[in-house]
Amino acid sequence: MASDRTPGLADCARILAAGEVTSRVLVERSLARIEATQPSVNAFRLVRAEAALAEAEAADRELAAGVRRPLLGVPVAVKDDMDVAGEPTAFGCPGEFQPVAEDGEAVRRLRAAGAVIVGKTNTCELGQWPFTEGPAFGATRNPWNLDHTPGGSSGGSAAAVAAGLIPAALGSDGAGSIRIPAGWTHLVGIKPQRGRISTWPSPESFQGITVNGTLARTVGDAALLLDAASGNHADDAHRPPALDVSAAVGRDPGRLRIALSLKPPFTALPARLDPRVRERVLTLAERLAALGHVVEEAEPRYGQIGLTFLPRATVGVAEWVRVVPYPDLLDRRTRDTARLGRLLGGVPLRVARRAEGALHRRVGALFASYDVVLAPTAATPPPRIGTLANMSGWSTDRAMIAACPYAWPWNVLGWPGVNVPAGFVDAGLPVGAQLLGPAHSEPLLVSLAAQLEADLGWHERWPPHEESTDTRAA
Repeated sequence: MASDRTPGLADCARILAAGEVTSRVLVERSLARIEATQPSVNAFRLVRAEAALAEAEAADRELAAGVRRPLLGVPVAVKDDMDVAGEPTAFGCPGEFQPVAEDGEAVRRLRAAGAVIVGKTNTCELGQWPFTEGPAFGATRNPWNLDHTPGGSSGGSAAAVAAGLIPAALGSDGAGSIRIPAGWTHLVGIKPQRGRISTWPSPESFQGITVNGTLARTVGDAALLLDAASGNHADDAHRPPALDVSAAVGRDPGRLRIALSLKPPFTALPARLDPRVRERVLTLAERLAALGHVVEEAEPRYGQIGLTFLPRATVGVAEWVRVVPYPDLLDRRTRDTARLGRLLGGVPLRVARRAEGALHRRVGALFASYDVVLAPTAATPPPRIGTLANMSGWSTDRAMIAACPYAWPWNVLGWPGVNVPAGFVDAGLPVGAQLLGPAHSEPLLVSLAAQLEADLGWHERWPPHEESTDTRAA
């Protein structure tokens, strides 16, 4: 590990507890790295420099007094769809937003674990697209190649972790928005069971398809942040039973039956798996077989699952558009999607939500024969900056489905999925693969991902130093 980069999340917690470093020093280093890379990587919408340093000094006083909490004094970041008291929540939108009065439940729990929130990371407008660009903040770039996107919509969180600005970050995932940028920036990204991490002050997000989750360089760090942020507000719509996901890191997953799924779920628009990505996923499948698992090609019975996704996603956008202070400043595609959401918000939405139980049974039938599904995270490597930014709505939909057809069904189901790095294509562009499981299967997925990580050592590879510190204007 390069000495000028932030240690991992667990390493930070360990050296802080041991008195080898102060929280102020770690936070100062993180803030310096953010400042140096903001003109190039542009990972942050908002940096809490003064507040974070004050919180670090308070953490140092607690550490000196012998207080121990899981993340006491550790710098982390959260996506800018999450409320941080005293800061605006712009969610990628242009215009001035008023500061919110209270932390959202996920942020409150991170603070309770002792974490220092150094800032809020960039996301595309209302989290709709697999790129992180917009007139409100410019373009967030991929630390592995600044000409390419880190993905979206949690692209700022992914870029910040991949560039070594922070050890881990929270993101959110409504159609792959954690897993896709994790795959395109060589990270571990955990989309947990719906409700595992609270979305409060919303009882649920985007009609239940969006969940909060974690991005980190290692499985252990992603699981540690997940455990720290997990838990519910009393008024959450979804309250899954508590899990200790970190305990599964290093646990032998046993000999698993793994379904290799390479066919995109049916959509109304064409999607094709890029042969370069296919090769990387097949190589990962071979490694799993070499580790003793049974890997066979088998496809979940998705059927017309897309018909249930569309009403929930568009109604979710319409709900956000109603509360932004300057809707006239929003992207035309956003306003058109909100208009469609208002049309689908009655009977179509109720039918879509009622269909979830039948989908659980039909897709879940695969788990009578298999323990885990292995699938590509995205169908292509990360696109170049600007590829989707100025398209029409129809062209954007076509391009999104072509690039990212694999992740969204698990959002309809509400089940967990973990992106793992699958290697690189062309000139060092990362791609990823998903480990997908049934309800509440985070420990199994994490155990398997950690086994792969120990075998492949993906966390030992960093972006080229000269690219992650480039000072070109974004």
